[in-house]
Amino acid sequence: MKKLLSSVVLGASLLAVQLPAWAQDAEGFADYVVKIKAEALEKGYSSETLERAFANAKFYERAVSADKNQPEFKLTLDTYLPRAVPEWKAEQAVEKYNEHKELLEEVGAKYGVQPRFIVALWGIETNFGNYTGGFDVVSALTTMAYEGRREEFFKNQLWQALTIIQDGHIDPEQMKGSWAGAMGQTQFMPSSFMAYAVDYDGDGRKDIWNSMGDVFASAANYLKQAGWRDDVTWGRQVQLPADFDVSLADLKNKKSLAEWQQLGIRTMDGDDLPTRSDIKAAVVIPDDKDGRVYLAYANYDALMRWNRSHYFVAAVGYLSDRIRFPR
Repeated sequence: MKKLLSSVVLGASLLAVQLPAWAQDAEGFADYVVKIKAEALEKGYSSETLERAFANAKFYERAVSADKNQPEFKLTLDTYLPRAVPEWKAEQAVEKYNEHKELLEEVGAKYGVQPRFIVALWGIETNFGNYTGGFDVVSALTTMAYEGRREEFFKNQLWQALTIIQDGHIDPEQMKGSWAGAMGQTQFMPSSFMAYAVDYDGDGRKDIWNSMGDVFASAANYLKQAGWRDDVTWGRQVQLPADFDVSLADLKNKKSLAEWQQLGIRTMDGDDLPTRSDIKAAVVIPDDKDGRVYLAYANYDALMRWNRSHYFVAAVGYLSDRIRFPR
């Protein structure tokens, strides 16, 4: 009997040891929500806002797992671009452009952003609004703050999400986004929403979930504030000479097209670079000298403000080119 009891106790101990970390975290999540709500009250959020925002608060183990296990496998642009911009997406981008052409041109003229880039961002971020993420944003941000590795960052995003709710832009139950809290068809974090979202349709809400005018204008406003130019494109793929000094490849190292021409850079067809003297560009080598190489214009920098990934910028740029020159 003693041996049996010892086995039961040992088994229980092993179960306790083997209990997943997220399950232990979930047990304390409710207490953390109480703490967060008390802190939010001190910051001036109303009790009504907090009750609505946290009415269905839940701990997202999937968010913690996604944050801790982000993919580390090696890609190159040649393998990434066909995944990010398959042929069906390029074709759908042209269809979406034509479907919303009048609104896009109106928004583009107001903000000084070529409409094809608005559509390209929309397509890369959320597949034209078809995948905006199914996470409750308040719960996701609270989960990530509770997880603790970047608590202050996610708490600050949470405060701004509560402001968005309190200001009446979206009902809490409709405030859906990614596991990290990126929201709506533009995938704005709450801080980006507060800085760039636009009530283009004039209904009193900045609705980046449902209003196409608000979606397009918010994206265009972001790019405009990031220094967008509507008289140039994003960049161009180029060829490097065999003896090119790769230390010159830096986004901060801007030169005129004539200067890059003198250093042996040519278009992909082997032709001379454009002769425009008002364009400064940088050489970008996302992988290595044998991979894709770009001359990056000012709009490349603006897209990097949106997402600091050369792969992301290349995907948006490539899709925008496919809209401009459909096959």
